[in-house]
Amino acid sequence: MANLNGKVAIVTGGASGIGAAIARRFAADGAAVCISDLHLEPARALAEELARGGGRAIPVAADVTDERAVAELVDRTVAELGALDVMVSNAGIGERPVPIDERPAEEWSRVIATNLSGVFFGIKHAARAMKKAGRGGVILNMSSILGSVGFNGAPAYSAAKHGVNGLTQAAALELAPARIRVVAVAPAFIRTPMIAGLEDAVLPLHPLGRLGDASEVASLCAFLASDEASFITGVSYLIDGGYTAQ
Repeated sequence: MANLNGKVAIVTGGASGIGAAIARRFAADGAAVCISDLHLEPARALAEELARGGGRAIPVAADVTDERAVAELVDRTVAELGALDVMVSNAGIGERPVPIDERPAEEWSRVIATNLSGVFFGIKHAARAMKKAGRGGVILNMSSILGSVGFNGAPAYSAAKHGVNGLTQAAALELAPARIRVVAVAPAFIRTPMIAGLEDAVLPLHPLGRLGDASEVASLCAFLASDEASFITGVSYLIDGGYTAQ
């Protein structure tokens, strides 16, 4: 297990799917966790679950498309948990497979706002808090295999995740002098509510012959957040069952 003892982490989109798996793993590895989600009740339920297991967690409702909400999320975490060492910008949404020449502009904007601008706000305000504390930190951005390849019917999602990879590289270069590492994590199709109903269609795209599990993504995030990964920054780590090797 990674050693996150004494660390404080925020996980956006943390009440379900990959985010919930990351929150559980971080707590098991000794971190205090702020579980941020658009919906407070599932975040509260997970925080209570972690507390029953001996962990320390708080729930916060926040919309990552709202910069003020992200700033307040960071400030509240520092105020209530005492620091911010790890920021996981995991919140994301998918899109309908509408023909690109018929795609409403508002749907494009909604996906970009959540999946790319939300990551930028997370980097911006986590870096602000980490610089002020002066002890470095780690920022993990949830990318995707679609940050490396395209996917028919997902132009906004693909564009956003390609953007996350570039943003990760630029932020890593800028923040390295402050000892803040910035890394992207790029899963293939993982069994979560986001892909409900698509499992049979996308399973053959993975050479390992199965979909990924959220706990596997969480394990990678725990390693990258730990001091074991202290020389890793500015890269996107694929966890894709061989998807992009084809």
